[in-house]
Formats: sequence, structure tokens, C-alpha cells
Amino acid sequence: MPKVIYITTDEARHEVEVEAGYSIMEGAINNNIEGIVAECGGACACATCHSYIDPAWTDRIPSMDDMEDSMLDAAFERKDNSRLTCQIEMSDALDGIVIHVADNDY
Repeated sequence: MPKVIYITTDEARHEVEVEAGYSIMEGAINNNIEGIVAECGGACACATCHSYIDPAWTDRIPSMDDMEDSMLDAAFERKDNSRLTCQIEMSDALDGIVIHVADNDY
């Protein structure tokens, strides 16, 4: 099963298995990763699963659509590598992806 490495705002590193087909947000929720709030449950309607994709992985994930881009405008401290983790589906190709959790407790 592919793994995701979540780095929380306190710099704690959490390496967890996330089943292919699940979103990176679902992997965080299922493994109690602090900082991924996911108030909307993955509907791309709240930006509380906002995270920063490690630069080594930004070119390896699918491009965001207009809805995600618009929702990220509401995210706190949006950066060039900001993404909503509810919109990234886990696959074997993303095994080992590193996600830096944003400050979503605002």
C-alpha cells in the first residue's frame, strides 16, 4: 500500500499507509493527522485540508481544477505549492509523497 508522509505544523513526521483511490485528506483523517480539519468532508468547499506539497512532488500530482483554485483563495497563507488534500487521489505513483500540513485552525 502506498505511503504518505505528513509533516504537521509542529514539524512532527507521520508516515502512514493510504489505500490507492482514497484522497490524501481521507488518509489524514483515518490516521488522526493533526491539522487536517476537513470540515466539508472532502467536498472542496472549505479549504480546511489545505497543505503544502513538498517541492519534489509538485510536478508529479495532477493539476488543480478551477474549483480547487478558487477555494484555495480562502485558505490561510496560500503559496505556490498549496493544494487541498481532498482533491489529490492517492495512487502507487504517489508512494512516499510528502505533505506539509498548513495552519488550518483559524
